[in-house]
Amino acid sequence: MREDQLQVLERRGIIVPAYAEYIQEEWRDNPRLAMDAQPSLITVQNIGIPAYLANLVDPKVIRVLTTPMKAADIFSETKKGTWTTITTQFPVVESTGHVASYGDYSADGGVGSNYNWVPRQSYHFQTVTQYGDRETEMFGLAQINYVSDLNYSSALLIAKFQNLTYFYGVDIPNNFGALNDPSLIAPIVPATKVAGGTGWANALAIEIFNDIMALFVQLQTQLGGLIDRDTPMTLSLSPIVEPNMGRVTEYTLAPVRAAIKDNWKNLKIVTAPEYNTTAGELAQLIVDDVDGDKTAYCAFTEKMRAGRVVPYLSHFAQKKSAGTWGTVIRRPIAIASMLGL
Repeated sequence: MREDQLQVLERRGIIVPAYAEYIQEEWRDNPRLAMDAQPSLITVQNIGIPAYLANLVDPKVIRVLTTPMKAADIFSETKKGTWTTITTQFPVVESTGHVASYGDYSADGGVGSNYNWVPRQSYHFQTVTQYGDRETEMFGLAQINYVSDLNYSSALLIAKFQNLTYFYGVDIPNNFGALNDPSLIAPIVPATKVAGGTGWANALAIEIFNDIMALFVQLQTQLGGLIDRDTPMTLSLSPIVEPNMGRVTEYTLAPVRAAIKDNWKNLKIVTAPEYNTTAGELAQLIVDDVDGDKTAYCAFTEKMRAGRVVPYLSHFAQKKSAGTWGTVIRRPIAIASMLGL
């Protein structure tokens, strides 16, 4: 490029560095020189580098989400016994007696106590974590803490199964869950809605409120007036139907939740996926405790017991175990259910 052309470009803000030319003028048009020619390739044509060298492994590992474990949030959780405890007996006492007409010399009348023993059977379960020497080091090449991830998986697996037993129990004698205990009173049916059906999907705010009121009336009927609007209670239902409690009326624009808090100041709302059942959407209104005794609680013998890490020829293994009683329901009459939301 000529000097005058460089000056024009420079005035326009384009800077082109100067360069030196080493070829002699008489060689420019000599085709025999062919200084830019090269022979054909001996190696295979490629893109330049192995593809893996341009690959990045993100150090942040994203865990797959699992459904929340809410049984203990709804009913609380208690340790009963140890891993050597096989069965337990829950005593129930009922006061008895009769009165008689008074007389100075009469010894008529008397009181007594009647005892029942409700049995429960524990269920113990386990899982085993195994990892090899070479396997662990190969995952280390990808900056993955393989042993830590396996231990996380074992703890999660045990917790998930424990939560499942709290809702459904185990298929052994006298081990039940909060949704299938045979002592539970049959659920009531929601009212038919203006839009049709009994569900909350297209229900009006007042219709949803009336269904919750029906649950409270059912509790009052079952307990014979032992509770009132200020009694601490828990409303448990599916996360699929719970958002419908945000519906508002066209007059006050207040959501159903606000109306619930105005009427039952000590009511807590908890969602759990297990209330979305094969028979329909289920809700339970639970009195937290009656006369100082908890209505129900989830029970375990051992939350998690980790065994020894056993070394083998070229791998390690560790057993983890736990035990469950399911959910112990002390007062079934303090739970009202509604199916078909």
